Amino acid sequence: QVQVVESGGGLVQPGGSLRLSCAASGSIFSINAMGWYRQAPGKQRELVATATSGGSTNYADSVKGRFIISRDNDKNTTYLQMNSLKPEDAAVYFCHADVAFSGRYGTYRYWGQGTQVTVSS
Repeated sequence: QVQVVESGGGLVQPGGSLRLSCAASGSIFSINAMGWYRQAPGKQRELVATATSGGSTNYADSVKGRFIISRDNDKNTTYLQMNSLKPEDAAVYFCHADVAFSGRYGTYRYWGQGTQVTVSS
């Protein structure tokens, strides 16, 4: 029905940059919020950044000033530009899309399968 697919993860040295992409597809009427969470081994999944269709953004304190989330509403896509990466940023990054369907009330959250980000020298 709805697919959410992330891409762009990989290995980067401390201080480096990566850009993650996430595209939602399917029988989508509209998407409210899209965002990124991450989960490191042995830790709970945590919020990284979210962006609404109206352009509002929210960031975890740990990434403010280093990460930038953006949206292309026409393409149902969100991007996460990650700069000045630190070893503690290493995690599996998951994208979500809060989808509205025609004729149905409310929004429904769909998750991607995650993309690995490794920060190591």
